[in-house]
Amino acid sequence: MRPRVLAASGLALALLTGCAQSVDPIERLSEKAAQRVRPHEPAGPAERAYRHWGLAAPLAPAPKPSRASPARAAGRGLPPVVHRVRTRDKVVFLTYDDGAEKDPRFVDMVRELRLPVSVFLTDSVVGPGYGHFARLRAVGASIQNHTLDHPALRGLPYAGQRAEICGQQDKLRGRFGTRPRLFRPPYGTYDTTTRRAAADCGISALVLWRVSMTGTGDLTYTKGPGHLRPGDIVAVDPDEGTGLTLRERTLRLLRRVQERGLTVGRLEDYV
Repeated sequence: MRPRVLAASGLALALLTGCAQSVDPIERLSEKAAQRVRPHEPAGPAERAYRHWGLAAPLAPAPKPSRASPARAAGRGLPPVVHRVRTRDKVVFLTYDDGAEKDPRFVDMVRELRLPVSVFLTDSVVGPGYGHFARLRAVGASIQNHTLDHPALRGLPYAGQRAEICGQQDKLRGRFGTRPRLFRPPYGTYDTTTRRAAADCGISALVLWRVSMTGTGDLTYTKGPGHLRPGDIVAVDPDEGTGLTLRERTLRLLRRVQERGLTVGRLEDYV
């Protein structure tokens, strides 16, 4: 009799235990679904920053350069002229010329979005505004050479071209403590003398562009397909009195970058 009692007790215990759990399959599925649901996680600092500036999502992190660019591989001799970087990385490069626009909110945007922008400065245009670009450099922008007085260099004698390039190298070193490696000739015009003078001034590459953003926020293309593609160098033109601020034009550009599945890279890492 004792084994039967134990068996009966075990059966009763099993029934009691089973009663504590629902046998309704619909209810059991609901319980499993509830276990998979997690509370909505709050947006992180990057998401909040991009939403603050009107962007739907943060830019993807830029990869490290996959291989040496032609500019870095060129070695000695005349510096190469780069319109775009030959890379498979899904990056484009944002560049700004002259230094006429000194919007403090643009500094805030570069800092909050961690934009790796490159700024090519002309001394006569910057004038007394070097402090603004020191703040921009402090938040991650790179400062590069765009001559002392913004002349069209092509056809000028060597001495004049060298004075324009080396003179601005000295100015920028005095202001920021370093001599730039990159140089953008005004209006994109240059000749062999320009490259020779640039090399003698310590320049490693002349940087032009394939894509330009006009003062109205439109994109134009010098050659190739009429859309952004990996390796494009974008020149954001100065304001043309359109009412669009530098940060508004940059935000338009960032949306176009994201639409193409691209992100922003640091030009100095590739050139």
